[in-house]
Amino acid sequence: MSTRTIATSTLWQIASQVMMAILSIAAAKFVAIGLSKELAGYYNSSYGFLQIFAILADFGLYAVSVREMSKAKDPEKMMGTLIVLRVLITILALGSAVICVFLIPSWQGTPFPIGVAIASLVPFFTLLAGILRTVFQVKYKMHFVFIAEVLQRLLTTAGIGLFIYMGIRLSTDERVFQAFLWIGGAGAALLFLVSFIYASRLMRIRPHFERTLFRQILLLAAPYGVTYLFISLYRQLDVAFIALLRPDFALQNAYYGFAGRVEDMAFLVPTLLLNSVLPILTKRLDDKADVRELLGKTLLILLLLGLTFFLFAFFWAKPLTIMFATKAYLSTADHAGTDRAFQLMSIPMLLNGIVLFCFYVSLAQHHWRQLVANFAVGVVLSVLLNLMWTPAYGFVGAASALIVVHSFLTLMLLPQTLKRTPATLHIRSLLRCIIFAIVLGLFLYFSGPLMTSWKTIVTGLVVAVPVMAVAAWGAGLQREFVKAG
Repeated sequence: MSTRTIATSTLWQIASQVMMAILSIAAAKFVAIGLSKELAGYYNSSYGFLQIFAILADFGLYAVSVREMSKAKDPEKMMGTLIVLRVLITILALGSAVICVFLIPSWQGTPFPIGVAIASLVPFFTLLAGILRTVFQVKYKMHFVFIAEVLQRLLTTAGIGLFIYMGIRLSTDERVFQAFLWIGGAGAALLFLVSFIYASRLMRIRPHFERTLFRQILLLAAPYGVTYLFISLYRQLDVAFIALLRPDFALQNAYYGFAGRVEDMAFLVPTLLLNSVLPILTKRLDDKADVRELLGKTLLILLLLGLTFFLFAFFWAKPLTIMFATKAYLSTADHAGTDRAFQLMSIPMLLNGIVLFCFYVSLAQHHWRQLVANFAVGVVLSVLLNLMWTPAYGFVGAASALIVVHSFLTLMLLPQTLKRTPATLHIRSLLRCIIFAIVLGLFLYFSGPLMTSWKTIVTGLVVAVPVMAVAAWGAGLQREFVKAG
């Protein structure tokens, strides 16, 4: 299996995410236009709260399933067992989330509990579709994922957009808030249905329970399930602590939530690449083959992705705020706004890929003990910092805690990972990354103040594409991959 195969699989996934990002921008814009700031805050808080339980529901199962399916002697039996395990864990985790949110006194009498209950449909169907995604991943048929995910987002964006077309503006009606969430659930259900239809063409899909295999997968997934839970906690405790510790949490998460959506994308894109690399990395490690070149190129791509997200989020904070929300969400002399959130979140966006690289390399080798220990410390650090900073500084304090935790994990995990599994990454490659970043950074720095309307922002994005291409070509980055094979 060549690096080109990995690239093709990853490009299909990135194409899917690009399309979903474009549609998500429109959907986020519709939410900001259609709901009052308070209801928009409840909308963002509902999905943010569920992230913790959704990662618990994943239980590390997707990453383990990709590894096990890539070498399974009976893939259909393996997939059937994974489906049963996925359904059971998902019901337990999301059911706990819904029960929990209705029991917390400070949230009773607000739209938050019913919002979480409706919003839970999205992670439920997404996780079910995710286990079917394993079939496409190991067979390198990721164009089916592209179709399913784009159809999902089209339905969600068009559904919410219909309300805007009908004249809904800054609504304080909770029925409109709930309708937006129901539309999201319908989109996720469509994702699952389309994924099931396409997966059935490649493999017989049916639930299967075999006690020995079920127990084997559960034990394999458990360490990574714990790690995924820790990842979810340190990434999502900011939203939860804002909701618990700030009486104005709806407004705080209204400003913070839009930047959080982009940070989620900066977390997801490296995950897509690493999911494509994982089957080949696992096989080469099992065959005792040299993986230094593969890991070096993977780490280089992750650095480039992280730098790109960082530069856009930092230098284009105001244009991104206007694009994802409205000018009403910009910072003022009285309060920090979404643009401030983007600048703070730019550092986690930079470091996400490195942390995930360390996780996936450890997963491929089944070295989980140090991984769990480091992420556990990250969670403790996140809790302490949020308790100290969030009550006084709101989302600014929560985002600052996220920066510290990401920095800690990068400094701890990367040296351990590279010492155990060296990667070939030349100084020349790093210099080319720096040249690319300087050119792109200068363009974004000088163009940012000019981006004051939708027309100028779209023009700026169109111009940014050739600027990045020229920066990459001028830095010689294409030479790092032309010999890939």
